[in-house]
Amino acid sequence: MALPLGEGVGGSRLRRQLESGGFAAGEYVKQLSQQSDGDRDLQEHRQRIQALSEETAQSLKRNVYQNYRQFIETAREISYLESEMYQLSHILTEQKGIMEAVTQALLLQADRDDPALGARRAAADPHSNPFLPLSAKEAAASEEGRQRTLTTLLEKVEGCRDLLPESPGKYLVYNGDLVEYDADHMAQIQRVHAFLMNDCLLVATWLPNRRGTYRYNALYPLEGLAVINVKDNPPMKDMFKLLMFPESRIFQAENAKIKKEWLEVLEETKRNRALSEKLRLEQEAPPRAALPPPEASNPFDGEDEKEPPPEEEPVDLSLEWIQELPEDLDVCIAQRDFEGAVDLLDKLNEYLGDKTVSQPVRELRAKVDERVRQLTDVLVFELSPDRSLRGGPRATRRAVSQLIRLGQSTKACELFLKNRAAAVHTAIRQLRIEGATLLYIHKLCHVFFTSLLETAREFETDFAGNSGCYSAFIVWARSAMRMFVDAFSKQVFDSKESLSTAAECVKVAKEHCKQLSEIGLDLTFIIHALLVKDIKGALQSYKDIIIEATKHRNSEEMWRKMNLMTPEALGKLREEMRSCGMSTFDQYTGDDCWVNLSYTVVAFTKQTMAFLEEALKLYFPELHMVLLESLVEIILVAVQHVDYSLRCEQDPEKKAFIRQNASFLYETVLPVVEKRFEEGVGKPAKQLQDLRNASRLMRVNPESTTSVV
Repeated sequence: MALPLGEGVGGSRLRRQLESGGFAAGEYVKQLSQQSDGDRDLQEHRQRIQALSEETAQSLKRNVYQNYRQFIETAREISYLESEMYQLSHILTEQKGIMEAVTQALLLQADRDDPALGARRAAADPHSNPFLPLSAKEAAASEEGRQRTLTTLLEKVEGCRDLLPESPGKYLVYNGDLVEYDADHMAQIQRVHAFLMNDCLLVATWLPNRRGTYRYNALYPLEGLAVINVKDNPPMKDMFKLLMFPESRIFQAENAKIKKEWLEVLEETKRNRALSEKLRLEQEAPPRAALPPPEASNPFDGEDEKEPPPEEEPVDLSLEWIQELPEDLDVCIAQRDFEGAVDLLDKLNEYLGDKTVSQPVRELRAKVDERVRQLTDVLVFELSPDRSLRGGPRATRRAVSQLIRLGQSTKACELFLKNRAAAVHTAIRQLRIEGATLLYIHKLCHVFFTSLLETAREFETDFAGNSGCYSAFIVWARSAMRMFVDAFSKQVFDSKESLSTAAECVKVAKEHCKQLSEIGLDLTFIIHALLVKDIKGALQSYKDIIIEATKHRNSEEMWRKMNLMTPEALGKLREEMRSCGMSTFDQYTGDDCWVNLSYTVVAFTKQTMAFLEEALKLYFPELHMVLLESLVEIILVAVQHVDYSLRCEQDPEKKAFIRQNASFLYETVLPVVEKRFEEGVGKPAKQLQDLRNASRLMRVNPESTTSVV
């Protein structure tokens, strides 16, 4: 029997046995099975091996984690060391360039003081060019050093070798770290490193965990680059903007001194680049021959010379507020001071209104138009449905009013209505679908029609002077009403609610729709046109249900009087029939809770009157014929049954009872239906009058067993 392996000596022995080089799992299991007394020992061995396995796995995890941390720390140290070595190399290169420049300057000064010494030095240096002055040598050495520096720096930028090929005239002018900010929201985007060459500006982004190494981001030729100083406005300071049609980027320097250096060196490099391009074009252009002066073709020119037009007064653009206008507009846009920006534009337009359009004015206009485009883009973004829809229609008033002032009333109207459509759609989607349909419809109508009313009032306020936009609002209101009806119909009609529930829901929607008449907006005809199809379907469906139920009761009709058993039941029936308009129902009641009418006729009367009452709640002119035809079909089912039963019945007592029921239908029920229909619709129904006047009691053919209606 094997000794139990404990957590101490036994566990260590088991571990050594499993770790030995000659361990064979099959032999070990075989030996263990032979030495074990039973299943219990094997289970204990299995648990110990399982515990040892879990302990080993945990140990491996800890070791892997420790090694991983050490690897990360080592990589970080290597990255720091690489960055420091790069910085050291850069510093040494700069120092070397400075020493060479100082040496050349000293030699030049010495040669000027002692020309003979300069001649001896030139003769002693066999590699020197005797035809190259020392100042030119100095420039060549300086340019060579700058090219070496450029090559060294660009080796640290990934992805720019193919985009920025080496050329003899390209060199690095200035470089440094910057922080880029979003031009619309002034939120920090990323850290970048900018390399200014003599003909372009390279922007590279920092690579994470690789200090001193960058990735190519963008390359801008200096010809299409505009530099704009951004006024300091804490916490935004030390910033400047670069304009490259059709985009713009804002960068922040480390301090005011570095910002000033960037602005100065960018402007200076741009001027040098423009001057060199101008000289190159002049050298490449062929000389043009002088044109002979044109001969006078009008013989009367000498006699009657016209006076030259008076010189127009130039526009004074040296005013301080005009000089700072582009920067002030940038600041207003960055600070979301839309009103201030539009005020500045109005002030400029008023100042230049009657002035001559000269080249400086065109240049100023070009700068201002770029800001107007940026301002318009920001205002459009403020009205986009992607923005927060909280705050109601008033939250859009600020952006809408400024777009209107900029002459963009059509765009403002379109964006305002799109924003409100998204808000209404979101509000409807966020409604919880309650178990009770009527409760949900109350909430739906409140949310939708309140939003529609607020939108209409805000639209009237914002676009009071733009009458041409009102047609767009009507189109939008119709589309919004269609969205409301989709949600309404899905909950009321698609779920097969009862006609009474549907009637109550439609009544609620109509009452809310009438609230819009407070502002002179009547959309009742729109909701009628959108609901007519669903209401027709509901009326026809409920009509079919009544006809089927009536036919089923007719098939089981025994023509017996009703016995309600208790006075309470009789009183309840009297109240129900009185509420249906049957004021003469008491003459059909007898003693001891008996009613001298058939159960089928009483049930038909209650169901028909209930259908009529609910249908009148749904009524509007487009449903007139549908409702009338449904009533006629329902009444004909009962009339045909009574007529047929009267022809077929042979028992005189039952025949008299059937005549009494027929009399109730023709003399009580049909007049009440006709009267109630006329009250609800506003005009009499000729079909119902004809049906009542063609009394079947006066046309009974005792020998016939059929009835034709």
